[in-house]
Amino acid sequence: MSRVVITLQVRPDRLEEYRERHAAVWPEMLRALRDAGWNAYTLHLRPDGLLVGVLETDDLDAAVAAMGATDVNARWQAEMAPFFAGLEEAPDRAMRPLELVFDLDAQLAAAGEATTQAPTDRNPDQEHSHDR
Repeated sequence: MSRVVITLQVRPDRLEEYRERHAAVWPEMLRALRDAGWNAYTLHLRPDGLLVGVLETDDLDAAVAAMGATDVNARWQAEMAPFFAGLEEAPDRAMRPLELVFDLDAQLAAAGEATTQAPTDRNPDQEHSHDR
């Protein structure tokens, strides 16, 4: 399972409504995200509109494609598009993963030190699988 971090820019004049929309996402959308492999998905919003999404998935491209095949996603993306600044495509197609440049646990493990997570929480074969 890989952790992926994405960013988008919410228009500052739409922040409050964006928060409201995400306080009660449609149940059908929630199920679609889960079923498409969007695990432990969270969104974080800075006061200037920077939106940071964090999710865990086996394959981001497959998770995005699975959502793209659902009717609920098409409806959600159409409703969300006006909230974002400077997009030339749907929000779920415009997001780009950030490059991982530091992983505390990976570096601790490489140095032979105890990590911050319990040993059963990590699979050493996937230590760097989240680099995209």
